Amino acid sequence: MVDEDPARDGGRGGPRSQTDVVVEGIKRMLAEGVLRPNQKLPVEADLARELGVSRGPLREGVRALSLMGVLESRQGAGTYVTALDSSVLLTPMAFLVDLQQQPGAQALHAVRRLLETEAAGLAALHADEEQVAGLRAALEDSTAAARGASDPHAFVEADIRFHDLVATASGNPVLASLVHAFAGRTARARVWRAIAEDGALERTLQEHRAILRAVQERDPDRARLRMGHHLLAVEDFVAGPGGEGPDEPGGAGAPG
Repeated sequence: MVDEDPARDGGRGGPRSQTDVVVEGIKRMLAEGVLRPNQKLPVEADLARELGVSRGPLREGVRALSLMGVLESRQGAGTYVTALDSSVLLTPMAFLVDLQQQPGAQALHAVRRLLETEAAGLAALHADEEQVAGLRAALEDSTAAARGASDPHAFVEADIRFHDLVATASGNPVLASLVHAFAGRTARARVWRAIAEDGALERTLQEHRAILRAVQERDPDRARLRMGHHLLAVEDFVAGPGGEGPDEPGGAGAPG
């Protein structure tokens, strides 16, 4: 049995649902190496007995873990542990980010700055020529979109791609997945800043050029400083007058 008393919450005295017992039990089996990535789950009756639950809660727990990206059902083949890839497991983070409103949006942008500042430093150490070329291409697309000035969405798309490429070039897939999770929450707001703030596009381009230069020159300290300065400007826009954020439908943010 995975838990001698499935009705208690890990020794803290609070009640647990049988579905929670299943989720925690399978998580423990993964942590202890009883289950491994890409491995098929035991048959339902055996797993229910191992976890000390009935088949109904077992199925609910398996469904919950499937939504989290931990398990996957394969038609006609049973249920398997996924590869436990960070880009999949961190998908719910994007959902959390999208739900945040002021003042939570300001806190999210502060976390984003911390993550992307370190990503830029690591990119300066680890980016290969292909990744640097991708950054140049994203910057060229941003420049072309800024000159057109008719479609801020095109500028923001290239802007987001630039930041995603920096994160990927860090060589840390978990960090890259976290950076990507923040992209959706800031997309609408980046468009808003591109429309509302004079000179925002050109400043963003200048700051991206400085970040790219630091990455190309393999200077992690300068890359961190340039990215940190860039995203502090975004945070200032998010805060708005008096720290309340700009009056933008659906959230606050900025190109960056």
